Amino acid sequence: MAKEQLNVLNALDVAKTQWYHFTAIIIAGMGFFTDAYDLFCISLVTKLLGRIYYHVEASAKPGTLPPNVSAAVNGVAFCGTLSGQLFFGWLGDKLGRKKVYGMTLMIMVICSIASGLSFGHSPKSVMKTLCFFRFWLGFGIGGDYPLSATIMSEYANKKTRGAFIAAVFAMQGFGILAGGMFAIIVSSAFKAKFDAPAYEVDPIGSTVPQADYVWRIIVMVGALPALLTYYWRMKMPETARYTALVAKNAKQAAADMSKVLQTEIEAEQQKVEQSEVPGSSFDLFSKEFLHRHGLHLLGTTSTWFLLDIAFYSQNLFQKDIFSAIGWIPPAKTMNAIQEVYKIARAQTLIALCSTVPGYWFTVAFIDKLGRFTIQLMGFFFMTVFMFALAIPYDHWTHKENRIGFVVIYSLTFFFANFGPNATTFVVPAEIFPARFRSTCHGISAASGKLGAIVGAFGFLYLAQNKDKAKTDAGYPPGIGVKNSLIVLGVVNFLGILFTFLVPESKGRSLEEISAENEEEN
Repeated sequence: MAKEQLNVLNALDVAKTQWYHFTAIIIAGMGFFTDAYDLFCISLVTKLLGRIYYHVEASAKPGTLPPNVSAAVNGVAFCGTLSGQLFFGWLGDKLGRKKVYGMTLMIMVICSIASGLSFGHSPKSVMKTLCFFRFWLGFGIGGDYPLSATIMSEYANKKTRGAFIAAVFAMQGFGILAGGMFAIIVSSAFKAKFDAPAYEVDPIGSTVPQADYVWRIIVMVGALPALLTYYWRMKMPETARYTALVAKNAKQAAADMSKVLQTEIEAEQQKVEQSEVPGSSFDLFSKEFLHRHGLHLLGTTSTWFLLDIAFYSQNLFQKDIFSAIGWIPPAKTMNAIQEVYKIARAQTLIALCSTVPGYWFTVAFIDKLGRFTIQLMGFFFMTVFMFALAIPYDHWTHKENRIGFVVIYSLTFFFANFGPNATTFVVPAEIFPARFRSTCHGISAASGKLGAIVGAFGFLYLAQNKDKAKTDAGYPPGIGVKNSLIVLGVVNFLGILFTFLVPESKGRSLEEISAENEEEN
């Protein structure tokens, strides 16, 4: 039997789209803008770090980061993110969304600045400091996932909730774009001021001492957008669903939402107290929880895990794929700052053509087509395009076919973002009861980050050439790019299968989806 819904929650469900919805998107979305900027800007500067700190005398190629250092610099933020998602997800349900929301942002700001100030007399000590601060940067970023998604889903109305949560996530696209564009601006300015010969002409002179400032400036600017939204985050009231359903304070929930919605809402404390039904207060991972939500949690964790294996292995190693097909000239033909410029330019083009449009296509269609359809379609096309790249891979490496490769590569990105990359973020914020919502979203997101770690590190080794002579310095032979792409195609196919575990949440109230209003028989 269903219980009657509280007025304050009903008011939120049927509210017309208004100004506070958009401010919530910007306030929550700025965290994601910063997240994407921070996590992806490191892939822009890894080659530069190799040239500055790991130059080998009389080598034909510029210095590169040793495999273990490269894995640490790229992966340590993911490990931090995974920990942050679990910890802050749990804390968001324990203390309330708002109390924890400013904390995550402050950690991001401090650690972005500290990453750029990494110090030390030897390359090893600089890398250790950088990795330390990037771990804690990731920890703050991790907290933003469950909190932003939960806050947005609890603020939104049921008609356009999917679009609002997806819009918060879509700010990632702008973060990636901003990372690329800022790197282009900084590297162009330094290139104009401190011109240097190519590496093959003068190995030492090709990396000017000022290049050390380039990566530090790029990394530190990530703190700005987060800092700008801190004040607004602190002014947001706690979500009514947390206040009424978890903290059991209907009076406060009604007062907060009366201000936000600018309408009078009746406080129904009595209804909240009556809603304490024996048996409806089961714990996380209890038998009752697993019976009601176990398969849903398996669905959200597995699909996010599989999606991120494919998504991050592509994204972090874009520059290697571009080099392999000749979009970025051989490293020895450029100086250090020129190389940053070329990598940033390629990454920005991909973001502009496929990443950003994909996110906003999801925003436009998620409440029309539904989450399930978009996720299934996205995984299907990602599978098709991965195999289209992998099977005739030798064909794509010829100079005249490069544009075709980039088009199909862009399409896989487009359908990741107009597909599971957005929906795996939206759904866990809708289908679980309020008292577990942030925790379950954190668990799903952490599972995704585990996939990102597998994708990022696995691909680093897998994509190496089978011929030992052609591998990158310090890496064992791998299975080659072609076979790696086949593996990613299979991963995407598994994503299609696991999508069937995830329920459709379009157009329904959060309490209806999570069966929170259902009394025990």
